[in-house]
Amino acid sequence: MCAERITTMTNAHPIRVFLIDDHEVVLQGISVILHSGHITVVGTAPSGERALEDCRMLQPDIVLLDVRLQGGEDGVSLIKPLREICPKCHVIAFTAFDSPTAIARAAAAGATDFILKTISKDALCATIEYAAANATSRPDSKLRKLTARLSKRSLPPDINAPLTPREFQVLKIISLGLSNQEIADSLGISIETVKEHVQNILRKLQVKDRTQAAVWAVRQGFDNL
Repeated sequence: MCAERITTMTNAHPIRVFLIDDHEVVLQGISVILHSGHITVVGTAPSGERALEDCRMLQPDIVLLDVRLQGGEDGVSLIKPLREICPKCHVIAFTAFDSPTAIARAAAAGATDFILKTISKDALCATIEYAAANATSRPDSKLRKLTARLSKRSLPPDINAPLTPREFQVLKIISLGLSNQEIADSLGISIETVKEHVQNILRKLQVKDRTQAAVWAVRQGFDNL
């Protein structure tokens, strides 16, 4: 269980957590781990449809969301509707797969943090507490590190490419496999602007499609910049 401590939330109420995972043993195990005086699990669901109904009614502070659900359901696609029906809640993506693409997609959709299922119980509790108190990810989180890397717009001096800083930024995100809409959400620009940047990138790199552009970017090491 999470260690007992005095919550920093201004209303001194327990942090109300809703769990979404398609494995019952995970739901039960996390519920036991989180059971304490300052964190309480108010509900669980194995799928998106059930979760949206319950979260609309319960209005939790934190939603802990598996990014891969039963039947191939994409958990990341639930982040936006969850934030729409629970505008004050913070969604923490929770997965067994350490994928930069999943992290970038979760960030673009509005996730507050991204953690792996190998996380320790103390770190899990600390992540939930930090998100509830600060409405952002921990300083050492994978999500914060990746978004900081993707926000850089200056081309390295050893890269010879006729790209603008914004095109360079868009290309880095393309190399992670995000869609135009996800790129737009990530950068806070319109999808039409993203499409224009993509077309400029393809023309300048003299490649036929996004896949070839992504391959070019990976070969240049853009996915690690």
